[in-house]
Amino acid sequence: MELEETSRHHSGVQNLAFQNDSGGVDVINLKGLGDNSQRIKNSQNKKPVHTNQENEDINIESELHENKCDSIHDEQPHLKGYLEKKYDKACEFCKKHKTRIYYVIYGLAITAYLAVLIAACILNFQRALPLFIITILAVFFICWDFFIAKYEDRIAAFFSPGERYLKKQWFWLKWVLCAALIITIILWLIFDTAKQGSHQLISFGGLVIYVLLMFIFSKYPTRVAWRPVFSGIALQFILGLLILRTKVGFDVFNWLGIQIQTFLEYSDTGAKFVFGEKYTDHFFAFKVLPIVVFFSTVTSMLYHIGFMQWLIGKVGWMMQIFMGTTPVESLVAAGNVFVGQTESPLLVRPYLSHITKSELHAVMTAGFSTIAGSVLGAYISFGVSASHLLTASVMSAPASLATSKLFWPETEKPVVTLRSGLQMAKSESNNLLEAASQGASTSILLVANIAVNLISFLALLAFLDSALSWVGNLFDYPQLNFENICAFVFMPLSFMMGVDWEDSFIVGGLLGYKTFFNEFVAYERLSKLIHNREKGGSMYINGVKQYMTVRSEVIATYALCGFANFGSLGLVIGGLTSIAPSKKKEIAGGAFRAMIAGTVACFMTACVAGMLTVPGREVSCHILLGNAFSSTGFPANSTELVECCQQLFT
Repeated sequence: MELEETSRHHSGVQNLAFQNDSGGVDVINLKGLGDNSQRIKNSQNKKPVHTNQENEDINIESELHENKCDSIHDEQPHLKGYLEKKYDKACEFCKKHKTRIYYVIYGLAITAYLAVLIAACILNFQRALPLFIITILAVFFICWDFFIAKYEDRIAAFFSPGERYLKKQWFWLKWVLCAALIITIILWLIFDTAKQGSHQLISFGGLVIYVLLMFIFSKYPTRVAWRPVFSGIALQFILGLLILRTKVGFDVFNWLGIQIQTFLEYSDTGAKFVFGEKYTDHFFAFKVLPIVVFFSTVTSMLYHIGFMQWLIGKVGWMMQIFMGTTPVESLVAAGNVFVGQTESPLLVRPYLSHITKSELHAVMTAGFSTIAGSVLGAYISFGVSASHLLTASVMSAPASLATSKLFWPETEKPVVTLRSGLQMAKSESNNLLEAASQGASTSILLVANIAVNLISFLALLAFLDSALSWVGNLFDYPQLNFENICAFVFMPLSFMMGVDWEDSFIVGGLLGYKTFFNEFVAYERLSKLIHNREKGGSMYINGVKQYMTVRSEVIATYALCGFANFGSLGLVIGGLTSIAPSKKKEIAGGAFRAMIAGTVACFMTACVAGMLTVPGREVSCHILLGNAFSSTGFPANSTELVECCQQLFT
C-alpha cells in the first residue's frame, strides 16, 4: 500500500493514507515500523552518524499517528447530559452579566463592612476611631480617583483661568510670597525663641549655612531654579510643624510608630519557631534580621496588589505640584520613603534612559537621603524612636529634591513630562502567595549583605582602633581611635544642627560611623546611648559622657536617617548601571556629588527637627521616682518630679 498524498495545515502534518479504517492504519503502522527498523540496521552498518536522526523520524511519525487517532476520537459526537446543559447555561449567564454580578458582590461586601464599622463605633467609638479614620480616607481617595479619571478635562478647564492669571501676575506675586514667607519665619523665630529658648536659632542658622554651602559648590550656581529649593524646605518645615508641634500630628505619628512596632513583633513567631525559645540570646542575628525578612515580604505583597504604587503615586504627585519637579524624580523621591535606593528606580525603569543629568542626580540623591522600610524595622528594634524615624523618612523626601536641584541645577529640557503618560512598573508575581514568597526570597540577599557588612566593618573598626591607639600611645595619647578622629571632623557640622555643645563630640563620632561605614553601626551606637539615659545612671564616668540629652538624641536620629555612605556609593552605581546601561558614564560621574547632596539633605532635616523639637523629660518617670525615693535629701529636679506625680495621678 502506497502513501499517495501528504497535506499540511495549521494543526500539523496529515497523511491522507491514514484516512482508511482502523485495520488499515494498523497495517500501515506496522509496515512503516518494519521499514524504519530495516533502515536503522542498514544505517548502522554504513553510516552510524545518522542513527539519532532516524530515531527522531520514528518518534515524530509515531507521535503524528497518535495525535491523529486522538483527533479522530475527539471528532465523535458527544451527547450532553442534563446537568452539563444547565452548567453551560449558567456559565453563559455569568459571562453575559459579569459586570452586574461584580457590582452585586462589591455591594454586599461594602454593606457588610459598613455594618461591622457601625457596630464597632456604637460599641466603643474611641476604640473604633482608627478604623473610622482609615475608612474616611479610603472613601475620599476612591472618590478623588473616580472624579479625576472621569472629569479631569472639565476640572482642568475650570481652573485654567486662574492658572493663566497666576502666570501673568507671577513676576510680582512671587516676590510678595517670598517677603511674606520671610516675615513669617522671622516672627515665628522671635516668639518661639522667647518661649522655648535660643537652641532653635542655632538650628535655623545651620540650615541657612548648609543652603549657602550647597549654592557655593553648586555645579551651575547661576542656573539654580529657586522654586524647588525654597518649596522643598517649606514643605519640610510644614511637615515637621504638623508632626512635631501639633498635638494631632504628633499623636497620629506616635500611634503609627506604636502600630509598626506591634506589627514587627509578629516576626518573633517565625524566629522563635526556626531558632528556638532562646533566639533573643543572639539578638541581632535572630531578632533584628528576621524583621527585615518579614517587612520585605509585606512590602512585596502590597506592591502586588497595587497599594504601594498608588501610595507612591499620590505622594509623588503632591511633591511634583508643590515643588515643580519632573514626574520621574518626584516618583523616585516618594518611592524612597517606602522602598530602598535600588528598588525605587525600578518604578520608572522604562524612563531612566531618557532623563537628564540633573534628574539622574536627583534620583541618586533621593536614594542617599532616605532609608528603606525594610531596615526601618531593624532600627526600631534597636530602641530608636519609631515616630522620629517615620518623620525623618517623610521629611527627607522633599529635602532630597531641594538639595539636588541646588547642587546640580537643571540645564536641559526634560523629555519625560506629565503629558507623557507616566506609568509605574507592576508586580511580576501571578498571585499574592507568590508575591509573599518572592519578597521573602529577595530579602535573603539584603539580610546576607547586612550581616557580612557588619561583621567586616566592625572587625575593621576594631583593627583601626587598635592601630590608632598604638600610634597614639607613642605620643602619650592612647585614647586615639576612629571615633575621636571623626568626632573632631564632624563636630562643627553636628553643632550647626542644634546639638548641645557637650554632645556635639559624640554626635560627630556617630556621623563618622555612618559616613565611612554604614548607618547600622551608627544606630547601634546611638541605641546604647539611649539605653544608658533611660537607665538613669551617672552622666559622666571617668570624665567620659555616657549619654546625651533627649534633644541631641532626636537631632542625631534625623541626621543618621539616610543611606549616604561609601558602601552605598558602589551599590547605587552598580544598581543603576544595570537598569540603565546607556547612562553608565553619567551615573559614575554624578554619584559622589549625589552622596554629598544626600548627606546634606539629612543634615537639613536634622536642622528642621532641631528648630521644632520641644525639650522633653530626660529620664522616665518610674526611674525618676525610684531615684527620688531612694535618695536621702530633697531631689534637685523637683519640677519634673511633680509632673511625674501628676501624670501618674491622672
